[in-house]
Amino acid sequence: MELEKILYTAKTHTIGGREGSAKSSDEKLDILLTPPGLSGKGTNPEQLFAAGWSACYIGALGLAAKKLGTVLPKETYVDAEVDLGMTGEAYFLQARLFVSIPGIDRETAQQLVELAHQTCPYSKATNGNIHISTTII
Repeated sequence: MELEKILYTAKTHTIGGREGSAKSSDEKLDILLTPPGLSGKGTNPEQLFAAGWSACYIGALGLAAKKLGTVLPKETYVDAEVDLGMTGEAYFLQARLFVSIPGIDRETAQQLVELAHQTCPYSKATNGNIHISTTII
């Protein structure tokens, strides 16, 4: 599917792969990269993906709450875990989202989670491509 309207374009320049650095064109992001599990001052793509997805997902939860006529509590949080692993010789990702929506009953929380997955671009991009589990905590 091609986008009808582009809302934002993130532009980065990365050098050195998992042992390099990445910088955004607006210079708001300027990070060192270190492979997962190794010592170093950098982050890794899996952490960046988890942070981006969880932030976007909270936004999608807010849209879902509006759709259901409720207010998403400010204390809402998402803990994201992204695994890098292998099956045979091939590399794959899998993810777990742990969603806390304080003060919302479980049935409504489940509706919010389902609607958020239908709205969040990260959820849509990964749907059917990697194993994902979502747990309401």
